[in-house]
Amino acid sequence: MKSFLVVLFSLSMAIHGSRARQTKQDPSPAEQEIINLSKLKWQWMADRNVDSLTVLFDEKSVFVHMGGSWGKTPEINTIKSGGIWYKKADIHSVSVNIIGNTAILLNNITLVAVVGGNEVTNPFIVTEVYIKMNGKWLLGSLSFTKQLTPEDMKR
Repeated sequence: MKSFLVVLFSLSMAIHGSRARQTKQDPSPAEQEIINLSKLKWQWMADRNVDSLTVLFDEKSVFVHMGGSWGKTPEINTIKSGGIWYKKADIHSVSVNIIGNTAILLNNITLVAVVGGNEVTNPFIVTEVYIKMNGKWLLGSLSFTKQLTPEDMKR
């Protein structure tokens, strides 16, 4: 039974992985703007640049993590205090869909972070939702979904 589950899991990851890599060869200027903004956001998070993040995050933004969810102020305070230090996000693939004034970006990443003083590395699919307001993109939501690995299936 375990081997069947591992095969099933591997097959689903292969299918999902092929979809995640299907990024457009030539993103539109608006899509490229979102991709660039997301990369900049990861750098600001690594640098703990809360001034820039405060401007980027909408007042009503929400953040979903493995350990809970919260709004803008707790996220900024968590980054500022070092409760979570997003050291490095290795981006493996990215896709963007723009619907009206809303952009939905999916990143497939490996995140190296320090959480509560412990360095951890996790594979995530990160959903970022941006809303264009007054000609400027603001982050409305950032959500981390941990990807299961074959090692996770053995536990």
